[in-house]
Amino acid sequence: MIDNGGFIDKYIGDAIMALFPGNADDAVKAGIGMLKTLADYNLSQEHRDRQPIEIGIGINTGTLMLGTVGGSSRIDTTVIGDAVNLSARLEQLTKVYQTPLLISDNTLACLKEPTQYALRLIDQGPVRGKTQAVSVFEVFETDPTDQKQAKLETKPIFEAAVVNYYTTAIEAAQSLMV
Repeated sequence: MIDNGGFIDKYIGDAIMALFPGNADDAVKAGIGMLKTLADYNLSQEHRDRQPIEIGIGINTGTLMLGTVGGSSRIDTTVIGDAVNLSARLEQLTKVYQTPLLISDNTLACLKEPTQYALRLIDQGPVRGKTQAVSVFEVFETDPTDQKQAKLETKPIFEAAVVNYYTTAIEAAQSLMV
C-alpha cells in the first residue's frame, strides 16, 4: 500500500481502510499487489494443508471528508462520505460475485490507462445506500492465466449480455450467455 502512495486510515475488525490521495491507479495497483502477495503466501502454505486465505477489495474514487469526530469522552480521526460508503459496498459485493477486486465506474473513469488492466463490467444497478445505478467492474489481473485469458476472450460478449439484461432485453442477454 505504502509503495503505491496509500496509507491505512483504520483497521475495522479484519478489514483495512486505506486512502490513496494520488490517483485511482495507485489504489488499483495496490489492490493487485495485495492479491499477488496473498497468492504467493497461499502457495507457500499448501504443504501445511491450510485453507487458502481469501480477501475482497472494493475501490471507489470520489470526494470525502477527512477529520476528527467524536466528543469530550472519545475522539477519533476518520473519513466519511458517500465515496467511502460505496467502497464498503463494493467490498461486500466481492463475496456475491466471488471475485476479489471490484472497482466502481467512478474509479474506472479516473484511471489514466484503463486498458492496462484486465477488467470487465460485471454489474450495473442499484447498490445499497445509493439511488442512482452504479456500474461495477471486476479487475481480474491476478486470476490464473487460463482463467484470465478466457475472461479476456469473452469480455465483449459478457459485457453485452450484462447491458442487455439491464436494458430489459432479457432474451438477448440469455442468447449471449449460452
